[in-house]
Amino acid sequence: MNILVLCTGNSARSILLESILNIFGAGRVHAWSAGSKPTGKVHPQSLKLLGDLRHDISSARSKSWDEFATDSAPVMDLVITVCGSAAGETCPVWPGTPMRAHWGVDDPAAADSANWDSAFATAYQQLERCARALLAVDFETMERDALQSALNRIGQNL
Repeated sequence: MNILVLCTGNSARSILLESILNIFGAGRVHAWSAGSKPTGKVHPQSLKLLGDLRHDISSARSKSWDEFATDSAPVMDLVITVCGSAAGETCPVWPGTPMRAHWGVDDPAAADSANWDSAFATAYQQLERCARALLAVDFETMERDALQSALNRIGQNL
């Protein structure tokens, strides 16, 4: 399953979930992240946390969702928004009409820098729970409606 994780800035939450899905998905999923208004840099606390948890951060970068709306981009099966503003924005037309889910998580970058460790750890834990919940279902064989229901439940159980 190809998954695109969207947020406005593509510097924190979307970067975290992209990495979580790729690590724990173990080849069942391939995740990318992007933003509607990318900051152009990954938040340093995202990189620190992922590095401390031994995630590969070598290819982490803040990028526009426009990269994934071209004919040469991977076809997405699922688009997940992780922040409120991205969920309300009009997204480009994605090839293959992917399913959509919203797993809203508070922006850890909005916390005071003195609280970043805690805020980013909390966001990571919430996103990891969502990813593990997705990976616990047999999405490869599920009917589309059943999978959409599962995706919605995951977002509601944050």
